[in-house]
Amino acid sequence: MKNRSKISIIMPNYNSHLFLKETIKSIINQSYKNWELIIVDDNSDMKTIKILKSLKKLKKIKIYFLKKNKGDGYCRIFGLKKSKSNLIAFVDSDDIWAKNKLKIQLNFMSKNQLNFTYTNYTPFKKNVIFREVRPPKRFDFYSFIKNSSIATSSIMIKKELLKNIKLCKSPNFEDYFLKCQILKKIKYAYCLDKNLLKYRIKENSLSKNKFRNVFWLWTINRKFNKLSFLTTLISLILISINSLKKYGIK
Repeated sequence: MKNRSKISIIMPNYNSHLFLKETIKSIINQSYKNWELIIVDDNSDMKTIKILKSLKKLKKIKIYFLKKNKGDGYCRIFGLKKSKSNLIAFVDSDDIWAKNKLKIQLNFMSKNQLNFTYTNYTPFKKNVIFREVRPPKRFDFYSFIKNSSIATSSIMIKKELLKNIKLCKSPNFEDYFLKCQILKKIKYAYCLDKNLLKYRIKENSLSKNKFRNVFWLWTINRKFNKLSFLTTLISLILISINSLKKYGIK
């Protein structure tokens, strides 16, 4: 992997007209220029569609419009199929990258011959900025199910690790399931100890539907991850505690 490697950036998008321009700007302004942005729109409203259509003239941006809402997980897999690069970065349509995000992370992966990396990040919501999240230096599958603090928009990964990725029908934990599947394939994912992402907390994303969140996390761990009752319970408790440490009680 060399510094001239092309990076495919996969962005699921749904009704993000309030934040989309700022996110796109943080990608266009990257110091590393050898990238393509693949936006998969999940049947958004007309305000969002209007913004997307204004981007069609930009050669490095490819946009695909779904006729039905399929969820973020489906959009990521769809985008992967359209990718022509062996290196993938994910970004959500309301998060913001630091200007040197791609360059620094690519150098980190190249220097250390890594296949799956993530970074530190700062959560924020409207005018509230939370303290920087500094995930563990490395994760394996069993440490991740106790502390799921890999921000999806901070990930850079070799495409080969994303082969045969499956979907689950969870409305809340598709990202968690995606990372679990990848971590089962490799020994470790590694943290680049730099803050290169502003992670937007959506309204009600933490405080609403807590029981539904518990249900889906439990279901994924039991049904898909094949964890025992006790391990699933421990996972649920520790992920909840780590969430409180990051964001407090919302």
